[in-house]
Order: sequence, then C-alpha cells, then structure tokens
Amino acid sequence: MADERRSKVRSSSFVERLASRGGLGTLRNDLLKLISAVASDDFDLDCVKPLLKSALAADLDDTLIWDQVYLAVAESTPPPRPVASSHQHSLAAQHEQLRELLRIPPRRLEAASKAVFKKCMEGSSPLFNDGWSGWPQDANQDDVLSWFANLNETLVALAEEYRSTPSLRRRLLAQPNKPIQGSKGERKMDIGFVSDPDAGTESRCHWSQILVPGELKSNPSADIASKAWLDLGRYAREVLAAQDTRRFVLGFTICGSLMRIWEFDRLGGIASEQFDINQDGLQFMSTVLRFLWMSEGQLGFDPTITTEDGRRFVMIQRNGQTERLVVDRLMKRAPCIAGRATTCWKAYREEDPRMPLVIKDSWQYTEREEEGDLLKEATEKGVVNVARYYHHETVSVYDKADDIQNNVRGGLDITEARNYRPERSMPPPSTINTPRTGRSSAAGVKRSSSQTGAPLPPKKRSCSTSPTKASSNALPNRVHRRTIVCDYGIPIYKASSRPALLAALEGCIEGHESLHRAGLLHRDISINNLMVNEDADNPS
Repeated sequence: MADERRSKVRSSSFVERLASRGGLGTLRNDLLKLISAVASDDFDLDCVKPLLKSALAADLDDTLIWDQVYLAVAESTPPPRPVASSHQHSLAAQHEQLRELLRIPPRRLEAASKAVFKKCMEGSSPLFNDGWSGWPQDANQDDVLSWFANLNETLVALAEEYRSTPSLRRRLLAQPNKPIQGSKGERKMDIGFVSDPDAGTESRCHWSQILVPGELKSNPSADIASKAWLDLGRYAREVLAAQDTRRFVLGFTICGSLMRIWEFDRLGGIASEQFDINQDGLQFMSTVLRFLWMSEGQLGFDPTITTEDGRRFVMIQRNGQTERLVVDRLMKRAPCIAGRATTCWKAYREEDPRMPLVIKDSWQYTEREEEGDLLKEATEKGVVNVARYYHHETVSVYDKADDIQNNVRGGLDITEARNYRPERSMPPPSTINTPRTGRSSAAGVKRSSSQTGAPLPPKKRSCSTSPTKASSNALPNRVHRRTIVCDYGIPIYKASSRPALLAALEGCIEGHESLHRAGLLHRDISINNLMVNEDADNPS
C-alpha cells in the first residue's frame, strides 16, 4: 500500500506533460485553477468528492484516480468571463430601464430635466441644437473630458433652482492620466463623480471618494466586453473594495457619443441599451442630474449603517429590544464584484465597550442555509472554541429584504434584454445524481460516481453558481445576511510565537471535534477561519 501511494506522488510530475482537456495548456494549469477555486467562498465540495474517495480507497486504481482528476477540474473550472461578472446584459427599452437602475422618482426628475433642457435650447447660442454645443467631432478623449467638465458645471447651475433637497457635495472628476489612490496596483480612471466638491485636475483622489465611475473611448466600436466594459468593471471592483458599506455601484461608459448606464452588484453587471448623447440630449442631461442628485442610499450605500459624530452604528432588534452597536473598525472586505463579498467589522454594544462583537455581512444565495442558524445551534449545544452566537438577520433596506433581484435591481427582468442568455443547462439526467441533503453535504448537483468513465461534457460548468438554480429556470438571487458573534480574535497565522500557534491549533482541533460531536461539520477550514486570542483584556 505504501509503495502504491508513493507511486501516486511520483506520478504527480505527469501533470506538467498531460494536456488540458479544455484545449489549452496542461493539466497542471487546470489543477492550479482548481486550487484557486477551492479557496473561494462559493466552492462546492461535491465537485471533488469522487476524487477524494478514489484517492483514499483501500484498493487504489491509477486510471480511476486520473479520470477523477480530469472530472474534478472540468466541474470546478468556470468559463472565461469578459467582465468581473457572471451576468452581463444589455437591457432593452432604455428609458424605463434607466429609471429602474438610477432610482430617482421619475416625475420630479422628468419635470426638472425638461425645464433645464428647455433652457439649453433657448437663446441665440443654445447649448443644444441638433447636438451639444462644443462636442468634439473626433471624440478625442482629452477634448471630451474638457467638454464634459464644462457642460456639467453649466447644467448644475441651470438645475439648482429645481432641486428639492439640499445641495450634495459632489463634483465631476476628469483625471485620465493620474492614478487613483487605494489600489494595490496603479489604476487610473478616465472620469467619474466624486464626493470631493473641490476636486480638480491636480487633486489626489482615493477610491473611497469615487461615487460613480466612468470610462471614455473615442471609438464607438470600443463599446464591447473586452474594452470599455472590462475597464469599467475594474473600476467598480475598486470602488466596492474601498467602500465597506457599498451594496452596489452605478457607472457609465461613453464610446464616441454612445452612452450606457451600468449597475454592478453581487450577481454581476447589467447595462442599459446604448443611446447617442447628441441625439437624445434630454436623456443624457437627465442621467447627469441623477448622478448629482441621488442620495447615498440610491447610489448603493447601506442605509442600515449610519454615522453620527464620526462614529458608525448598526441597529438591531434582539430579544424584543433595540440595540445600537458601534462599528469599531473594518476587519475584512472581500475585493470582488460577484460573490458573497464577505465583510467583517469589529464592534461593541454602545453601553458595553469592553465586550467585543464581530459583525459579518455577506451576500448568500437564497437557497443556502443561514450561517446564523448553525451558529445558534452550536452555541445552544455548548460547542467549545467556536465563536458564540449573538444575533443574525436578513438585512432590510427600505422595508424590504435586501436581495439583488427584488431590492437592488428593483424587480428588473433581465430576461427581456435583447442579448439575454439563460444559464447553461446541466448535463442530461443520466449523468447526474440528486445530492444528499444535510449539514455535511452541499445542496448542489454533482456528477454521479457511477459515470466516472463517461466523456467530459462539451462545456465546463462553474461551481461558483447557485446550487439550486442549476436545476431550474429561476434567475439566480443573493440575499444580504448579517451574523453577529460574541468573540473576537486575529487569524491564526498572526500568532506571536510558536507556542501560541500550537496552543491555538490545539484549541481549533478541540473546537472542530466539539462541532462534530454536536452533529455539525464545519467544511470551511482556512487560515482566516482559525482564530487566536492573545489579548489579556479581550474576554473572548
């Protein structure tokens, strides 16, 4: 048996010579992608269970193991995506869709927009007359930026008397050659609306100040996934990463004179139909006013996290009473667009600053079992060395459960988009099994172990998709859930010494054993889920 297992280790060098069944590269490249997928929040362990069973079987079978390797790679490798989004659609019926995306009461905005646009067409030198005055005919980027900045200032002045709310401190920023601060790498943004009213050509702005990112291209043909869309998607990811209370991000692209409005949320990115700003001047002006007049909540900030006197608060209803939690500091924010986007803050009750709490927000598929329910069960069963349950809830925004399809997107039906493509169907019923249910298995669709010799499907399926939607025609949906625990620590790799690390590992092992005795299996052991507390003043 030992010799057989060593042969498996020696055969690992074959992965650099075996071809990928995806058509490009080697099996080694596919395995690296699999390792990356395993570390993600949404990885479905059912993808690799047949491989694990084959590798741990008493009678090892080389052929079967390598077949399972190829199957695991095919099951877990997502198809290439042109934008940081699993759902990217150009929506039809642009005017109605834009109202949905930009969330300004249509009547108030329409009245103001029409009145201001009428002013733009008046006088001997109107701002708009079969197109905007001063528009660069070749749509050169620098010229368009200068034109847009000047026009924006004029529109702000003309529209001021129609505002029904106090003036918001926003400004159009045009710095295509200056990096925005806060990125791990150097990243520049062509244009966008920022929260700094004094921002100018020499200002140094941070991604935390970007409210609405924009991307300009001089050529209308750049209005495609690999160019303007991808660039804007990168900006949206930076904004979401830098602003820890941002639920979604609005943006825009202008390619030549063709404009689209975008919305990026935890399901991906969606866009309006393109429109020509020189042919539909009213729509363009209305869009600019929306970006300037929208509230922070309408721009995607979480209204359940409020700020008073420089401190941030979260209100919860617990045991029939209202509690106010003070957000102390950000612990973790996943830098992504589509996904769970887990965010953790250290916090405490306003009346008891000595008792640390951890608030964890994440966007989970609606089919997933709530983490808060599992933590509550573990705490009630007396599980040791596991964060103790305090509270959990589905976040409510504007008196509705905060999900993507019904709240963030306002019920927008993307199936009516001209280029909508439904999710790929699963393999035929003969090649899949209904999964087991329970805490130790994911509620997903997996390949039958009896079909290990079957050929690979023609296209790969992503394991990051919702487990339930794969077997139905329902649109995927994520819901905003909040879980609060009593205990606070630091990741185990930050232990101050080897003895402290070993003691922490011992405690973690005891915790997982205690969970197992209580009938629970954790299934997500990682360096960020194993915590250590060496602070004598921390009662956790």
